[in-house]
Amino acid sequence: INAETWDFLFALLRVMLRQLARWSQTRSVACSRNFSSQQQVAKDSKRRLTLKDLHEKYVSKQPITMMTAYNYPTALLVDKAKIDMLLIGDSLGMVELGFDDTLSVTMDMMIHHCKAVARGSSRSFLVADMPFGSYETNADKALDNAVRFLKEGQAQAVKLEGGVERADTIRKLVSAGIPVVGHIGLTPQRLHMLGGYRAQGRSATQAVRLLHDAKVLQEAGAFSLVLECVPAVVAETITKQLSVPTIGIGAGVQTSGQVLVLHDLCGLVVADNAVSPKFCPRYVEAGKHMLNALNKYREDVSTRKFPSVQHTYSMPADEEQEFLRAVEEEDRPHKSNVFGDTLTDEDYDGIHSSRV
Repeated sequence: INAETWDFLFALLRVMLRQLARWSQTRSVACSRNFSSQQQVAKDSKRRLTLKDLHEKYVSKQPITMMTAYNYPTALLVDKAKIDMLLIGDSLGMVELGFDDTLSVTMDMMIHHCKAVARGSSRSFLVADMPFGSYETNADKALDNAVRFLKEGQAQAVKLEGGVERADTIRKLVSAGIPVVGHIGLTPQRLHMLGGYRAQGRSATQAVRLLHDAKVLQEAGAFSLVLECVPAVVAETITKQLSVPTIGIGAGVQTSGQVLVLHDLCGLVVADNAVSPKFCPRYVEAGKHMLNALNKYREDVSTRKFPSVQHTYSMPADEEQEFLRAVEEEDRPHKSNVFGDTLTDEDYDGIHSSRV
């Protein structure tokens, strides 16, 4: 090989090495970006959702999921299921505390349950129900109580029931920086005015009123509206005419999202007078499974099948023998007083024969 050929080969090698270096650098940047993206996704999957996240789901027309929870263990379950919004509902008065309705629920009860839920949840967006009597009197009282939910209960938003009559209250809360979810249709806190738990908006007049309520609440600043027990066509129309998400419960499939009571969904309430709402399917009969477990436990304890060896602690054989010997010694008459003095048999007999 002559000198010219060597020069050509070296020049070609230098070009190839430069190309390899550029490719390697580009590949490194791409891998770094991909790794950073994966890290961000992992980070986002663990952080608590915000209004921005909910808005992005709404804009992209992805259904929003919402579920109730009232304590630490149920909050853990809802969080692990990656439910978007978690509602600490005043329905806890009925499914957790055994009241006939939600009217007896107080602020202190709600705050107590909110704290427990917040400890169990780290991802879902937390919304607290404002109980009956906590916001109707005036907007200032509503603000004071809503502040408690955010400060003490660690909620991110509050929900209150009612239509146009709640507009000023919602404006007051929103102006103070408190996100608000409105609630129209069947409003359980007004069951006596409504004549019970009845579907709403089934007449044209009622439906038009609900649409008007929805628009006014949106204008007042509510970032979302719960539509409960209204005809599907009414809920769909309201959803199309609003620019904020609607969350349906017994309102058809065309709302922006859905909410249910966990106890209804899982069949947790097994009281003889328990009624399952028409709009709520039973995904599992958890209450019956729990009852079966409790009955089996009672039987196993009664027949001494529980605890078995696998549920019992043991001790080393030599320690067991020493323990049993110590018990035998303990059963013998003590030969010393509380000061550690050795007592004779005569002293010991004298103590036991004395009378006070």
